[in-house]
Amino acid sequence: MMRLSIASPSAVTFSPKLTLSSTFNASFHGVRIAQVWPTRRPSFCSIRTHCSSSSSVVMMAKREEELKEIRAKTTEQINEEIVDLKGELFMLRLQKSARNEFKSSEFRRMRKRVARMLTVRREREIEDGINKRLSRKLDRQWKKSIVPRPPPSLKKLQEEEAAAEAKESA
Repeated sequence: MMRLSIASPSAVTFSPKLTLSSTFNASFHGVRIAQVWPTRRPSFCSIRTHCSSSSSVVMMAKREEELKEIRAKTTEQINEEIVDLKGELFMLRLQKSARNEFKSSEFRRMRKRVARMLTVRREREIEDGINKRLSRKLDRQWKKSIVPRPPPSLKKLQEEEAAAEAKESA
């Protein structure tokens, strides 16, 4: 939508910001065209936004419930689950690169879960009085001590394949 305003030389005057002399005044002679944006209408719910406050309350409750569940675990259990989830993320990346079917929402869900677990682990370190530098050192040692193993989903898949082969051979 465009707005058009016409002014006479005596009606509108302005002084430009950059002037060679301080006494120079310019007058507006002609037509001014200004872009007018329509007022914003209330937007309807999109896929990425949550429309009602009740859905965000439910999501918050789920998050709090998940944090309670994580806090109930021991640090060793949290470490084991972090390793498992990172293995699952690796498997998802492999499926994506091989163009297999996978749920793309699983990436975000697993990353968020790993981040929550790491947060709880760091909270416990802070309670124990472990500073940031020592925490990083312990984290490097922990990462070096991890024994590579297949993620639970791959183990499950291998067991299903073995059961199918045993069933066919029998």
